Amino acid sequence: MSLLDVDRLTVEFPTRRGVLRALDEVSFSIAPGEVLGVVGESGAGKSLTGAAIIGLLEPPGRIGGGQIRLEGSRIDDLAPDRMRRIRGKQIGVIFQDPLTTLNPLYTVGRQLTETMQAHLPLSGADARRRAVRWLEDVGIPAAAQRIDAYPHEFSGGMRQRVVIALALCAEPRLVIADEPTTALDVSIQAQVIALLKRLTRERGLSVMLVTHDMGVIAEAADRIAVMYAGRVIEIGAVANVVRSPSHPYTVGLMGSIPSLDVRVERLRQIDGAMPRLTAIPPGCAFNPRCSQVFGRCRAERPELMPARQTAAACWLFDPAQSHV
Repeated sequence: MSLLDVDRLTVEFPTRRGVLRALDEVSFSIAPGEVLGVVGESGAGKSLTGAAIIGLLEPPGRIGGGQIRLEGSRIDDLAPDRMRRIRGKQIGVIFQDPLTTLNPLYTVGRQLTETMQAHLPLSGADARRRAVRWLEDVGIPAAAQRIDAYPHEFSGGMRQRVVIALALCAEPRLVIADEPTTALDVSIQAQVIALLKRLTRERGLSVMLVTHDMGVIAEAADRIAVMYAGRVIEIGAVANVVRSPSHPYTVGLMGSIPSLDVRVERLRQIDGAMPRLTAIPPGCAFNPRCSQVFGRCRAERPELMPARQTAAACWLFDPAQSHV
């Protein structure tokens, strides 16, 4: 049984010109203990998907269709106060910028203990002991002394470690990690990814890892979901998507990553740009940029279908097509 099931999730933004569809029937699942990497260009809908799951859509954004189920129970239609109880206790969140998560007026120890006491039956002394252990677990040196420090007294990498402890301290089953390493330098990124992998393995956590960094995905994820213009256009095991991508967009995405083995004069690029929400073309949204486009691509929108070793939303892999 999946821990998280997202079924045809649609997110809309009402405007004076009509309703814009930012997520268009997004579907995927995450198994217990699995790390699902979600990748795509800026504006593809990665972070919006995470925000919808945790009930933090910015108004006037709203869920316009589909369902989100956590351990079999629907959570997309819960009242805000019930969703607040789930957020933290059952779903932890790691945001891109630690300074948007941590309150600058409170010590990190106070923030950890208050979070735990809000979701777990702990006394103040027990919560403080656990907070010290969590800071030790995420690699904060001299945790017993630094528990009373304020966020500004930590470096960027150490603040992100505190945010990871804050996301995990109430012992959730699922963590939504939205670009958790983007603001960090490369060496610190590697440490944070190694930390996430270790905690996932040790505690049996499921993680939805949102990023545009394929290196992070290849290192940390079990499966990849590739998003484009508000839809999942390919999904599969990391090795299969990276080494043998099926969708033309994913092929271009992987081809644009520089290789350490082969020297080239120019990196490959995908011509054009992702369409605006007000100008998404009919059929496959990628069709204006696709080198393998044919008539059906411009008229009908493909659903995910078996494609070599992954599933791809591409008419090239329809068994009825002669183009395969």
